[in-house]
Amino acid sequence: MTNITIRDLVRADLPLVAPILDATGLFPSDMLADMAEPWLAGEAPHHWLVAVDGPDVLGFAYAEPERMTDGTVNLLAIAVDPARQNGGVGTALIAELATRLIATGNRVLIVETSSLEGYTATQAFYAALGFTREARIRDFYEDGNDKIVFWKRLGG
Repeated sequence: MTNITIRDLVRADLPLVAPILDATGLFPSDMLADMAEPWLAGEAPHHWLVAVDGPDVLGFAYAEPERMTDGTVNLLAIAVDPARQNGGVGTALIAELATRLIATGNRVLIVETSSLEGYTATQAFYAALGFTREARIRDFYEDGNDKIVFWKRLGG
């Protein structure tokens, strides 16, 4: 049985997160170190979490406050090792993120995804976690690939 623990990302996790990015294609893994550096250096109010089972990194989540808002946070990335998907890792990551966000006075969590057919399961995942499909921006990523925005009130 998997014992999932959620904790803050540390520098030593980067080479363990990179293969998850490569396997999922979420974004190029060579961007990871630069993206995480402000968090690792304690210079940004971002949230970087990893899900681990012993020494194994199972997935990660990255969120940051939306500029010019009061307590709105955008979940910019979440990925789970394909071999560990559908085992509660993503749910655990979002639950812990929400707990931390509520504890620091945040009120809204948003997440954006693609409208392409390959993202149907992703959209269903967010809906199952209580997110509401709030907006669609046509042709955002490219012609025929709309941005779908999901919204969730934190703390009730």
